[in-house]
Amino acid sequence: MTGLLKNIDDSLLEVISEKVIGGGRVSPEEGVILYEKAPLHLLSYLSGIIRMRLNGNKVFYNRNFHLEPTNICINNCRFCSYRRQRGEPGSWEYTVDEMLDLVRKFDDKPVTEVHITGGVHPDRDINFYCDLIRKIRKHRPSISIKAFSAIELDYMFRKSHLTVEEGLKMLKECGLDSVPGGGAEIFDDEIRRKICPGKTSSKRWLEIHEVAHRCGIPSNATMLYGHIESYAHRIDHMERLRRLQDKTGGFNAFIPLKYKKYDNQLSVAGEVSIIEDMKNYAVSRIYLDNFSHIKAYWPMLGRENAQLSLAFGVDDLDGTIEDSTRIYSMAGSKEQHPSMSVDEISTLIRQARYVPVERDTFYNPCRNM
Repeated sequence: MTGLLKNIDDSLLEVISEKVIGGGRVSPEEGVILYEKAPLHLLSYLSGIIRMRLNGNKVFYNRNFHLEPTNICINNCRFCSYRRQRGEPGSWEYTVDEMLDLVRKFDDKPVTEVHITGGVHPDRDINFYCDLIRKIRKHRPSISIKAFSAIELDYMFRKSHLTVEEGLKMLKECGLDSVPGGGAEIFDDEIRRKICPGKTSSKRWLEIHEVAHRCGIPSNATMLYGHIESYAHRIDHMERLRRLQDKTGGFNAFIPLKYKKYDNQLSVAGEVSIIEDMKNYAVSRIYLDNFSHIKAYWPMLGRENAQLSLAFGVDDLDGTIEDSTRIYSMAGSKEQHPSMSVDEISTLIRQARYVPVERDTFYNPCRNM
């Protein structure tokens, strides 16, 4: 530690570093200090210690594709480049049969997971989505169905006059295996009112994930960063997730999602640098000590930057995607047709001196490449 800190006149950083190396838990105040004062090389070193402690030199990925039922949405979030009104150019609302046709396109591919999420359609209740899940399960019994953000779930439960527990149990009986982490944005109420007014509250988001965990449905968690939030807001967000994970242990992975400025109402905020991206991955890995996995979503970040993130605590690169999502391409990502073969993603990992491990949805290894 002396070598890393010799040019830093900050005893607090030394205390925090010793705590992290010793396996201690960083406090919210210390988390903010890491954001504000820790140099990038120190963050890389500390986050690397934790990722090696949890996962060794493994980097995970899976064979997956996305299914986006609609981009018509009752919400009008200021950061969103995806949402359209019904009838507006660029809008879509697939029927169940049309979505099943999309699933059939992967019949000859060894994908293990379908990720289903999209806009909150005003007319669709839980019965529509139960029908979709049942038909996917019948068509491809072995595939893992990860579906519906807490924002989508909240609306379908309310529209169907169901409690969270009733709705989740109903979906699970139809074939739901896990829940993605979308819609978390930033939990702070004031920031939420500014960037996504009227959207499902942070309290409700956390409630839905807690109940899902109690029902035996694991989930992921996200954080939208790089807009108008402060470091303290990010730490507060992660602190709420860390507390819930202490309580339930039901989160599989944490996924920081970068705000992209193209074609949305918040574009004046600009975008943060790649340095800020790496800092955020590292602090996330250090702070969320009870999350086994930190994921870099490469269609958002770009494959080269996702590779770089492996040096800042990341141990998962998501999956092959198969050019099946438009959320970040519509927001200006350079990955306009996101798709990587198993060979490409494995090479990316090996070039960074890690071992690629194909996983299933629950991080059970499928094969080593």
